[in-house]
Amino acid sequence: MRRADLIEEVSRVAEMTPEDAEVVVGTIFDSIMNSLRKGNRVELRRFGSFRTRQRQPRLGRNPRTGAAVDIPAKRILYFSPGKELKERVNNQLSIERVMDLSPPDQT
Repeated sequence: MRRADLIEEVSRVAEMTPEDAEVVVGTIFDSIMNSLRKGNRVELRRFGSFRTRQRQPRLGRNPRTGAAVDIPAKRILYFSPGKELKERVNNQLSIERVMDLSPPDQT
């Protein structure tokens, strides 16, 4: 799924204009990125959590030449999926639970 697909889905489900949906999606992404930039953890219940981890500087090797290369310290993004996301990806949710989470019939 691309960002444009997400905007289209939000627009359809929330019955709003694509322009408004784009603002909503952009605001959510910006908020998550700003929070992570500040070093905060972002938890989205039923989906998962994002946080940053600090990597220490280390000595690596150039795979072509075998020469030693200093790799500087850096922060990396880490995502930990929530239980429900893991179950949905692995199709392990019971049919009753899936029915509770599906959008209502449009009949």
